[in-house]
Amino acid sequence: MLTRVNPKNGDELSILGFGCMRLPTKNMGVDEPRAIALIRDAIKKGVNYFDTAYFYHRGKSESLLGKALAGGYREKVKVATKLPPFQLSKLDGAKKIFATQLERLQTNYLDYYLLHMLTDRAGFDRLVGLGVMEWLEELKAQGTIKNIGFSFHGGKAEFESIVTAYPWDCCQIQYNYMDENNQATKSGLQLAANLGMAVIVMEPLRGGKLVTHLPAEVKKTFSGYDPERTPTEWALRWIWNHPEVTVVLSGMSDEQQLEENVRLAGEATANSLSKEELQVFEHVKKVMHEKTKIPCTGCGYCMPCPSGVDIPGCFSCYNDKYLMEDKSVRFRYLQTLGVTSVKPSFASQCKACGKCESHCPQQISIRDQLNKVSKEMEGGIYKPVIWIARKFMKLS
Repeated sequence: MLTRVNPKNGDELSILGFGCMRLPTKNMGVDEPRAIALIRDAIKKGVNYFDTAYFYHRGKSESLLGKALAGGYREKVKVATKLPPFQLSKLDGAKKIFATQLERLQTNYLDYYLLHMLTDRAGFDRLVGLGVMEWLEELKAQGTIKNIGFSFHGGKAEFESIVTAYPWDCCQIQYNYMDENNQATKSGLQLAANLGMAVIVMEPLRGGKLVTHLPAEVKKTFSGYDPERTPTEWALRWIWNHPEVTVVLSGMSDEQQLEENVRLAGEATANSLSKEELQVFEHVKKVMHEKTKIPCTGCGYCMPCPSGVDIPGCFSCYNDKYLMEDKSVRFRYLQTLGVTSVKPSFASQCKACGKCESHCPQQISIRDQLNKVSKEMEGGIYKPVIWIARKFMKLS
C-alpha cells in the first residue's frame, strides 16, 4: 500500500481510503458481519484512513465502523467523520451531535473532523457566527479532534473563498477525470495543496457511473489501449497521478472491489501516467464533452448571479442527466441547490438579467439554458418540497 503525507502534521496516510457510505447491505440494512470483515481486511491490507458521516446508512455507518474498529483496530487507523451544518441552529446542537458520534464510534477522539457538504461561503460564515469554529479549536487544543476540515459540493469561486478563509488541516472534494473543471476544479485542488493541507478526494468513480454508465465509444477507447485494464483502474490511476491528492476515498461494498483497489493502491504513483495514456484520457474527455448538452467548463466567470443561481451547479446536474443516464440526478439537484445551501440556488430563480452571459468564455446562452434546466429538473412540487425540507432542517 502506497502512502502520502499530510503536510500539516506529517500523518502518513494510505492513498486508498475506505469510504463508509456504501457498505454491503442485506434486507434493506447494513450487512454487519460482512461489513466488519471487509473493514478489518482493508486494515490488514494497509488501508489506514476511514471516512464516515453522521447520516451515512441512516445513521448506522458510524456505529458499524465503531464495532469494526473495536479489539485493537482503532489504534491502527485514522478516523474521519463529519458535522452536518444543515442540522444546526445553535452550538448546543453541534455539541450533542459530536457526543453522539464519539459514542457511536466507540472512541474518545477523532483524527479528522469535517464540516459536512459546504456549498457556499455564506454557509461557512453562518457556522462561524454560531461559534462552531471556536469550539472546534478548543476540541483540537484538548486533543479530542486532531484535524479540522470540510467537505465541499459547490462551485469553484465558493471553494476558493472557503479554503482561504481558515487555516484548514484538510479538505474533501469531488474530483475525477470528468470533474476536472467542475466543483472545486483542478485549480482548487492545486490551491488547497499549495496552502499545505491534505486533500481527500471523494467520488473518484462518480458513484460508480464512470464504470457502469460509460458511452460505448469510451469503453472502446480504454480497451483499445489496454484490454486488461478496467474503467475503475483508468479512473483511479488518473486521480493518483496528481501529486496534490493525498487520499482517494472508495466506497467499497464487496470483497472484489477491495482487492482491485488495494492492488492499484500499491502501484499508482504520482506522475506515472505515460504521454500515450494521458492522450487516451484527452480523447475520452473529448467524447464525453461532445455528448454533454451544455458546454460549461465550470470556470465560474458567470458568478455570482444577482438572483442567487448556482449556474455551473445547475448545468452540471443537467449534463449528468444525459451523459451518465443518471436517474438520481434530480434528487442531487434538489439536495445541493435547494435544500442544504444557506440560500436556494436553483435554475428557476433566474430573472433573465443577462449579466452572466457577458462574462461567459464559452459564449453560452445561459438564460435559455437555465430555462431548459428549470423545465426538466424542477416540477410543480419542487419548491414546496424544498420549503418543507428546509423547514425540517431549520434553514430559513
